[in-house]
Amino acid sequence: MKSKKLILIYFIAITIPVFAQQADLSLIPYRQGDLWGYADANKKIIIKPVYDQANLFYEGYASVKKGEKFGYINKAGKVLIPFNYYIAKPFRYGYFDNPARHKTDTVLFAGASVRKDGYEICINTKGATMPRCPAINENTVIDNFAENTSVKTYSNIKANGNLYDKIVDDYNVINGDDNYYIAVKNNLLGVFNNKFSVVIPFEYSSLKKLTIGAVSYLLAEKKGKQGVLNGNGSAFIAVENATVSFAKSTGGKEYFIILRENTGSIMDTRLTKVISGNYTDIVYDKEGGFVLTGPEKMKGYYFENTKLLINTKYADVTPVKDGNFIWVTTPAGKSGYVSSKGDEFFSE
Repeated sequence: MKSKKLILIYFIAITIPVFAQQADLSLIPYRQGDLWGYADANKKIIIKPVYDQANLFYEGYASVKKGEKFGYINKAGKVLIPFNYYIAKPFRYGYFDNPARHKTDTVLFAGASVRKDGYEICINTKGATMPRCPAINENTVIDNFAENTSVKTYSNIKANGNLYDKIVDDYNVINGDDNYYIAVKNNLLGVFNNKFSVVIPFEYSSLKKLTIGAVSYLLAEKKGKQGVLNGNGSAFIAVENATVSFAKSTGGKEYFIILRENTGSIMDTRLTKVISGNYTDIVYDKEGGFVLTGPEKMKGYYFENTKLLINTKYADVTPVKDGNFIWVTTPAGKSGYVSSKGDEFFSE
């Protein structure tokens, strides 16, 4: 029965068209003072800054604002849909079921609102209100089947004496015949092997299994300090840091993020340093980089694709989908885009 359900889900996923929404980055919103226009990748102004707000192009349309209201322009700067909207979302593809033709009809549409209270309608590319909003299905494709959430039981493992209170997980090590068990004793965690020898003493407040490739590690915490242990109990990253976390990038690369006092670093799984600096926080973002926070709460960014480090000089940083730009807020409270080459698409 279970396999039939999986086959049905897959069939539905491949028979409904999927439209991943991607911004057209051939023109980038460019701020000049308080007004917005558009520039090419070389920062050459293509559409003069005359708008109070300008957004990215999607499907040939960009929403721009004059005064209180938005309209839509094309890449030549021509107004295609008048400034009638308090909300004007990007154009995207959706679909309508058409039983008469035994298929789905795709349509380009945008969510918009002509009311200050934000009540949304859907409009077509001429700005006409659609009778109903199309369906969207960007999340329909199933990348992975549901994880097995069954709870392991270890009732067949009998310890000699009072070795542990309960077992919470297990693992193996490369080129080793022993099985290793993460267990709790007196509310602290440790590890013993199948010979009932304690490999890691029961003195950790947290031990979490981390598998990288075929190698087992343990994210460990002891007396408020964190680190990483090899499966056999030896130190991989000393348990002396404020925090240690693991991040796997969308490109498949794997990193450790290590914070200690006012120093933060990113290392690969061979413990080769990627970046290091005076950081109080480092967070991996799924768009393809790391948001960095300095001691004065100013933010920077590390672009994974170009290996470019943007110093912590912005009040806020938000990565833009595709990993080639970030949206920043300056200390003066103004916004703009910064490319993965370090170009600022704004001037005061």
